[in-house]
Amino acid sequence: MDQDNVIVTEGDPGQQPIAQQEVPEHHHHHQRGFIAEWTVTIILLLFGTTSLIQAYVIPTGSMEDTLLVGDHLLVDKLAYAPPGGSISGRLLPYTGLQRGDIIVFRYPVDIRQTFVKRCIGIPGDHIRLIDKQLYLNGRFVAEPYVYHKTDYFDPYRDDFPLPNIHSYSDARDMMEHHVENGEVVVPPDCYFAMGDNRDSSLDSRYWGFVPRANIVGKPLIIYWSYDASTEDLTSSSISPRHILDLLEHFPTKTRWRRTLQLIHAYPLK
Repeated sequence: MDQDNVIVTEGDPGQQPIAQQEVPEHHHHHQRGFIAEWTVTIILLLFGTTSLIQAYVIPTGSMEDTLLVGDHLLVDKLAYAPPGGSISGRLLPYTGLQRGDIIVFRYPVDIRQTFVKRCIGIPGDHIRLIDKQLYLNGRFVAEPYVYHKTDYFDPYRDDFPLPNIHSYSDARDMMEHHVENGEVVVPPDCYFAMGDNRDSSLDSRYWGFVPRANIVGKPLIIYWSYDASTEDLTSSSISPRHILDLLEHFPTKTRWRRTLQLIHAYPLK
């Protein structure tokens, strides 16, 4: 998933020179306070857009219909406590990663890519799919966010776990070393993630677990949603065709109802 650029513009209105004798002392304090206030605000905004909050765009349909192709998200990069029990983890209001959270992470096969999926299993969980239905720690789990958009049955995809020679090496390792009694067991410091568009999602079933160190954060809000193609959104640069499309169809292809829509987790038990 391509990272969306976040640009913060700033401006400082010009001030007319005022004679020193005409300016009361309290005015100087007020002016200095105003400048200091805005300086701190700008610093926080600049810092926040790189270290606290980052923008991403959804280029594929693996999370439909929860997240659509063309949804632009703001991602909270400080949502989860850092691993290892660091000092910042004890001081700041972090939360633990929970089953059902939507997470943004570096793709384990190629960390240059960023994926967004739903966390289905946390360390120690036993996971199994039977006829497309999720069983977590031996119990059936209802998943109202899941959409099955194909009619055909794929044994590996829908009755998981089963051996699959076409999966990535980490998935084969998962099958060899982390399956007990027909269930995948999530190891320490790892998570199992799947897309809500369960029939069309390249996820942990195919490339294995998500290491804790790969997790970037969780999406907070859809700040803009535009009906664009996967090709346009995955291109390394904005194509002239996409620019023309925006100029011509911005009002009609913007999904206005999704603007500022909050993104919620669905707790799994």
